[in-house]
Amino acid sequence: MFDNTLSGIRTIGCLFFALIFSLSATAQEEEKSIKLVSIVAVGDMMLGTNYPSASYLPANGGKDLLSEVTPILQNADVTFGNLEGTILDSGGTAKRCKNPAVCYVFRSPESYMQHYVNAGFDVLSIANNHSGDFGPTGRTKTKQLLREAGIQYAGLAGTDETASWEKDGIRYGFAAFAPNSGTVDVRNISRGKQIVEKLAAENDIVIVSFHGGAEGEKNQHVTRKTETYYGENRGNVYNFAHAMIDAGADLILGHGPHVTRAAELYNNRFIIYSLGNFCTYGRFNLRGAAGIAPILKLYLDENGGFVYGEVTPIYQGKTHGPKIDPEARATKKLIQLTNEDFPETMLEITEDGFIGKK
Repeated sequence: MFDNTLSGIRTIGCLFFALIFSLSATAQEEEKSIKLVSIVAVGDMMLGTNYPSASYLPANGGKDLLSEVTPILQNADVTFGNLEGTILDSGGTAKRCKNPAVCYVFRSPESYMQHYVNAGFDVLSIANNHSGDFGPTGRTKTKQLLREAGIQYAGLAGTDETASWEKDGIRYGFAAFAPNSGTVDVRNISRGKQIVEKLAAENDIVIVSFHGGAEGEKNQHVTRKTETYYGENRGNVYNFAHAMIDAGADLILGHGPHVTRAAELYNNRFIIYSLGNFCTYGRFNLRGAAGIAPILKLYLDENGGFVYGEVTPIYQGKTHGPKIDPEARATKKLIQLTNEDFPETMLEITEDGFIGKK
C-alpha cells in the first residue's frame, strides 16, 4: 500500500512539474511572439544655412556632420527628427521678426536633403517656428524634396497635418504640432484630439511630436502649466501630451526648448518633453545645457505599448555635429529632471542609459 501511495505521489508530482514546465514554455513562446518595433528619436536639426551668408555652412558640404551617430540612426524601424528651417538653394522671402535681436532665419542648401536620407531618417516634423522662414516658396520646395527623398513629414495646418505609411506589416500614423503661424496648433487640444483619434482608427502605432514650451536652461522643468516665452504662448505641453495619449497616441516626442527635458510614462505610453538640440550647426547657442542631448531608441509592442528603451548621450560644438558623450551628461540630466518633475512615473532610467519600468 505504501508503494502504491508513493507511486501516486510521484505521478502527481510529475504531472505538476509537467504543467509548470508547459506554462513556462507557453509564456516564453508568447514572449518570443511579441513583435517589437524600434523607434529612434532626436530633437532639433539644422545642418547649416546659406542665409544671411554661406559662412554659416559647414565644411565638406555638411557630409560629415552626422557621421559619428549615423549607425545609431540607421538601426531602427522608424527614425524621427525635427527639421528646423527650409531646404532651399536661393529665393523665397525671408521672414521679418518683431524682435530682430532674437530672430534667426534658416535656409539650407537643397543638396543637404541627402544627408537626412543617408543618416536613415524616415519621418520629420515641419511644425516649428522656422518652417516658414522663407515663406510659401521655402515650404513648397522643402516638401517637394522630402517627398522625392521618401521621407514622411507633417505639421502644417490645413495641408499637411498628418502622414501615414506601412513598414514590415505595421501601419504608422504621424502628426506634428507647434504654436507657430501656419502649423497645426499645439494649443488647440480639442482639434489635436480629433486628428489623433482619426490616425488611431487607421493605424497600428501613432506617433505625435510637438514643438512647444519655453526655451533655454532656465526652462528645463515641465511646469504642467501654460508656458510663455518672449511674450508668446508656447502651450501647456503636459496637458497636450496626456490628451493626445487619451485620444490614441502611442508615443509623444517633444522638442523646441533647445534643452533636454524630463520623460514620463502615462498609460504605458512614453513621453519625452524635449529632445534638445541634436544637430544645429552655426547659428544655434550650444553653451551648457543647449549643447547636450539624448538620442532615444524606444521599443514598443505592436499596439504601441512601451517595453523598454536606450539613451545615447551626445554633445555638439561650433565646428562639429553630434558626437557620443563619454561623460553621459544628457543621460544624467534626463534622470535628474525625470525624478524631479515626475516622481510618480513608472519609468526608471539608469546611468548606463537603460530605460525600463519600475
